[in-house]
Amino acid sequence: MKPFGSTRTVVHPNHAFIAPDGHITADLPGWTGAQGIVLISPHMRGLPRFSQYIAVMAAGAQSGPPLPGIQRFVFVLDGTVEAALDGSTTTLAAEDYLYVPADRPHTLSAQSAARLMIFEKPYVPSRITDAAPDPITGHARAGDGTPFMGDDEARLRVLLPTDQRYDMAVNLFTFQPGAALPFVETHIMEHGLYLVEGQGIYRLDDQWYPIQAGDAIWMGSYCPQWFCAIGKTQSSYLYYKDVNRDALTVR
Repeated sequence: MKPFGSTRTVVHPNHAFIAPDGHITADLPGWTGAQGIVLISPHMRGLPRFSQYIAVMAAGAQSGPPLPGIQRFVFVLDGTVEAALDGSTTTLAAEDYLYVPADRPHTLSAQSAARLMIFEKPYVPSRITDAAPDPITGHARAGDGTPFMGDDEARLRVLLPTDQRYDMAVNLFTFQPGAALPFVETHIMEHGLYLVEGQGIYRLDDQWYPIQAGDAIWMGSYCPQWFCAIGKTQSSYLYYKDVNRDALTVR
């Protein structure tokens, strides 16, 4: 029990910092044997244009479908699930991931107790191409990643293709102790972020937040943002952003 009603969680119009000390689970519509922790959704102040939640699955649990027109990205935090899509099955273990385009029937079946980090977003068709995005599976730490802006101590792993078929990106960003973003970023893209390991300091707007594994962040469009890893071990965060669509597109 937390004394004096204290929490590290804060929610502002252009960003939110969600700490595990306030997590509440609830049923996920259409899922069986699973509970959800909704970290980010359009119900927040500032109206995020996507949702981010943890699905907590008991062994034998099964997923439900997203709403019509919604694409889904699944990252396995721990445990093992079997993904069935387009007539084939794939086993996903810790730090494996799956991207499912909108309106593609699929199921996720827990082979053991498992936790999944899930991003869902309405798909916005491209005006550049009529081609639809393909499903993607992979392992988040396959390869060494790319030094970010030449910094070998901050490495970025891009998990989805970057072509115009895709209107969302999900990346894994790994920082060695003391590594930092090279400047305070301010941009149109919004983010949903989850710190997978390590700790650091995150600047959001004019606020500074100590962040540790298990914390989540929403960053709205044009929220100034900066991160520095601290401690004695590396820090990695998984993050979502919207990409490849016109700035005047209302999403």
